[in-house]
Formats: sequence, C-alpha cells, structure tokens
Amino acid sequence: MTTVLSAESVNVQFGSYHALRDVSITVDRGESFGLVGESGSGKSTLLRAVVGLAPMHSGSISIDGLAQRGKRRPRDFFRKVQMVFQDPYGSLHPRQTVDQQLLEPLAIHGFDGGEARIRRALDEVGLGRSFRFRYPHQMSGGQRQRIAIARALILEPEILLLDEPTSALDASVQAEVLNLLEQVRRERSLTFLMVSHDLGVVTHMCRRLVTMRHGIVVEALTSAELATGAVKTDYTRDLIAASRGFTRQ
Repeated sequence: MTTVLSAESVNVQFGSYHALRDVSITVDRGESFGLVGESGSGKSTLLRAVVGLAPMHSGSISIDGLAQRGKRRPRDFFRKVQMVFQDPYGSLHPRQTVDQQLLEPLAIHGFDGGEARIRRALDEVGLGRSFRFRYPHQMSGGQRQRIAIARALILEPEILLLDEPTSALDASVQAEVLNLLEQVRRERSLTFLMVSHDLGVVTHMCRRLVTMRHGIVVEALTSAELATGAVKTDYTRDLIAASRGFTRQ
C-alpha cells in the first residue's frame, strides 16, 4: 500500500498545555483510518494540525510525500484535502443558500461548470435539486450534514478528514450518513482520516485505528482486533467496556 498521509512526531502546544505529544501515524491510499479516545485526547487537534488550523510546535505532516510547513496551506492543498466538521449547523453560513455555499469553493479554485457540479453533488448525497435555494435553518441536522459532505466532495478531493461527522445527529440518521460516506469512499477511492468516540462506528468504517489519551497514541490496532477485544492496553480495554454502556447490577 502507498502512504498518502503521514504524521511524524507531531507536537501541538497551546501555551503550557500539550495537546499532542509526539504523535505519529501513517494512512494508506484508499483506506479509512480511525482516531478514537475520550474527550480531550487530541483526536480533533490532529485533524486541525493536518489542515493548518492547529499550529505544530514540532514534527512533520506530509501529504503524498510533500511536507506541509507552517500554519498556512497552499491553495492546491485544499483541492486534495477537505474536512467535514462535527456540527453541520455551525459549519454552514446561516445567511447563504445551499447554492451559494456550494458555488463558493468552485469559484475560489477556478472550477468551470458550477451549475452541473452543484446538481451532481446534491444528487450524490441523496438530496434533490430543490435544496439548492434553502438556508441551513430550513433543513434537518442530517440534511445539513449531507450538504457539508457535498461541499467537501465538490472539489473532488483525494482525502477527507472527518471530525465526528455523525455525533450531532439522531441515531436513525447516523447510519444513513455513515453508509453515504462509505459508498462515496468506495466509488471515488477516497482516503478517510476519521475521528470518533463511538467504537461501533470506527469498527464499521475503519480498517486500522489508534487509541489516544492526553495527546499521546496509546495503541495501534485493527478494527478486527478492536471488535474481538484482542487489545494490549488497559486504556483500550476501558474504552471497549465503556462503549458497552450501563449495566444494572
């Protein structure tokens, strides 16, 4: 397999707080790689470091072997890498229609045929063309997240960074969005780096993953090892036990 995204000894600090400590991962082209752990473990910070939203104190991040330096990413970086955030309402402009929000990245990156691309993007995420002129408040949470996914896909990226893409959604909608993401990944041969606190989601979506705690990679394992409980650290065992929920004594 060819490595498409790598992080090596990445450290992120906010003042005296160490959000990431010597984090290293490699993600192969076409795979879905998971980051799991409790809140504050550094999962989302790693995604933000990849796109330049969290400044690295030290270490390196590479896309297709090209090192990403400093806080700013070149424009062509975002043709290749796109991010879907946790809160679909917060990631969409409340005063812009769907049409405007899908047209903006096309205009920034100089894509032609915006009308056709918008129609195709909406069809791809299972929404009709009638959604083009709706505002975010006129849609459900699941519909807003589909628009956020369409906006990420419309630039035809190779890598999607998914930050808890279904945690803000009802359980009945989560499965629809996850199935949509998996279908799109296979059809487009996309690479996913996915953050989730839900071990069931990660087991379903990802082939490999790491567990994180206090900004450190605790354990690297496969989804099969996670599903069968064949893990090496007490922390990962505790995550598995917590995921099973409350049991009345």
